[in-house]
Amino acid sequence: MKRIVHRWKATWFLGCVTSLVFLSTCISDHAHHREWREYLGGSDRNHYAALSQINTTNVSSLQKAWEYHSLDSGEVQCNPLMIDGKLYGVTASNRLFALNAATGKELWRFEADTAGPSHVNRGIAYWEHDTDRRLLFASKSWLYAIDAETGTPIMSFGDGGRVGLKTGLGDAAADKYVVSTTPGAIYKDIIIMPIRVGEGISAAPGYIQAFNVITGNLEWVFRTIPHPGEMGHDTWPEQAYKDPSIGGANSWAGMAVDHKRGIVFVPTGSAAFDFYGGNRKGKNLFANSLLALDAQTGDYIWHYQAVHHDTWDRDFPAPPNLLTIHKEGKSIDVVAQVTKSGYIFVFNRETGEPIFPIDEVVVPSSRLPGEELWPTQPVPRLPQPFARQVLTEADITWFSDRRDSLLTVFQQANKGLFHPLGFEETIVFPGADGGAEWGGAAVDESGVLYVNANEMAWLFSLSPTDGMNGGASPSSGKQLYNTYCRTCHKPDLSGSPGSGYPSLIDVKTRLSREQMANMITAGKGMMPGFTTIKEQEKQSLINYIFGEEKEEVFEKVSTAVVDDVSEVPYVFNGYNKFLDERGYPAITPPWGTLTAIDLNTGRHVWQIPLGEISALRERGIPITGTENYGGPIVTAGGLLFIAATKDNRFRAFDKRTGKLLWEYELPTSGFATPATYELNGKQYVVIACGGGKLGTNKGDSYVAFALP
Repeated sequence: MKRIVHRWKATWFLGCVTSLVFLSTCISDHAHHREWREYLGGSDRNHYAALSQINTTNVSSLQKAWEYHSLDSGEVQCNPLMIDGKLYGVTASNRLFALNAATGKELWRFEADTAGPSHVNRGIAYWEHDTDRRLLFASKSWLYAIDAETGTPIMSFGDGGRVGLKTGLGDAAADKYVVSTTPGAIYKDIIIMPIRVGEGISAAPGYIQAFNVITGNLEWVFRTIPHPGEMGHDTWPEQAYKDPSIGGANSWAGMAVDHKRGIVFVPTGSAAFDFYGGNRKGKNLFANSLLALDAQTGDYIWHYQAVHHDTWDRDFPAPPNLLTIHKEGKSIDVVAQVTKSGYIFVFNRETGEPIFPIDEVVVPSSRLPGEELWPTQPVPRLPQPFARQVLTEADITWFSDRRDSLLTVFQQANKGLFHPLGFEETIVFPGADGGAEWGGAAVDESGVLYVNANEMAWLFSLSPTDGMNGGASPSSGKQLYNTYCRTCHKPDLSGSPGSGYPSLIDVKTRLSREQMANMITAGKGMMPGFTTIKEQEKQSLINYIFGEEKEEVFEKVSTAVVDDVSEVPYVFNGYNKFLDERGYPAITPPWGTLTAIDLNTGRHVWQIPLGEISALRERGIPITGTENYGGPIVTAGGLLFIAATKDNRFRAFDKRTGKLLWEYELPTSGFATPATYELNGKQYVVIACGGGKLGTNKGDSYVAFALP
């Protein structure tokens, strides 16, 4: 009898312990459910929050709760995190900070490197085990592990708290530009890092690297430009993997992780040089591909290449979304990838099998000597594209007083799906910035995907490298300028401000030589750093830009630069938007859109223009939409929040209908993806307001909103 009683007591005790553990887990899960613990809301990258305190019935009452000024003005693309009552984000110059998430009061700030300009950073990653809580934060070519409580480096991680982002790229990347603008993806004790590399000749290779979160050790590397004996090697020239003029095929946009299956989904970009592939004949795996890799080992599972032998800069622009859809009575776990072209590719997560049919469409061949394009390109039948795919003469704007001139440009340009680049202008549409961009797409619990897009036509062309200096013997500064700067800032230094590339004329009145030198090496914003330029060459380049170079011919620039140029016989003539005389798009609206697409069926639910231009509204012109950068979030309260537009507005829409329910004029434009969380019983929505793109003013704010 005593044994039975003891057994009963033991069973009762174990039951109580189990119940307490379950209760504790539920409480912890509920707490996590109220936070914003990962970039874009979770490892599925779905921009979704199961919060409903702010909803369609009361969002019109939303008010500013607090505003944090970082005192560091400029473009901020950060999607902040909120964990344990602290909000973590970065400033315009990539300084990491922690705030009280209820008040906006700064708790600490970490500055990895205060010297010189810094690249944009879209957020940070978080990892915890027991009391060890770490922020994984990229600055320049380094990945830092920072104590989330104190803001100090964890010295046991790597070398004094940091590891190099070039660690697994090989000797070829040692002196090349490598940074990370997007947070890594966490799987167990591993962080898989996206990197940004150059897009011209001699770019670093864009291999996928995984690091140990605790030690900083390199765990695995997946080579996106395969070596001999590796899958995909036969889709390149035999020596491509060690050709110094070929790089890229990197994942800069970020990744999604299926923790249940242990799969990381990795979207990759173009091989470099972006606009000519005569020296990389073939399909070029694994550029422009969605890769499914074993997150623990980096082993290959499956892939799909969305652009074969890319010469149009058709990178995958955003992390994929992981969701469950219902098709023909079955639930299917899928991965969905938005594109710059306005397509969405949807695959079975385990097998890579397309959910909707994809056609290999015959495309024009190139007449450019040396170029061999792939004869077909993939085009999905469904889901419906979220951007226009064809432009006609009727699509040329009626707002312009010089429509005839714009029509002539349109008529004389090459155009059409995957039309080859050449010496004449080719209209690329949707443009270099999408379609979809780095803000990515949101997905709700019903399988509806929400994506904002640009509809901007761009004019691309190439020129032979021979004679690009007018036949004269080039000075070292001028030849360096033509190699590194001419593409974006034009031969006469005038740039293309309407396309986002500033003039360098009289730049010496705005920047000192030291500031310019730092910018050339480190990069700034979305401009890459040119780390291969030696100090003497850098000073020659600055002399040329500042108009201080002597007339006599200097000795030729370094052999490395001359050799690199000889590998590619053409130069890209710049990212030029097709604009009218007032700087408006030369095509009819909408110029920016927001679309809801049901991925269960592949059909649109609704589409609306996103953003407006006050000068056109005052002329009685309906909402046109504007270019937009930064993504949406959706909530269980039936809402979609998005800033992204250059009109400084932060908006909330009914996610079921697209009806505008609330808008607020921000201090500067919010070119970032917002975050939402609940703290002390109150739901907040936060957006970074740095402005600085598309001709907008600069700001330094993070602004939080809540119900009164």
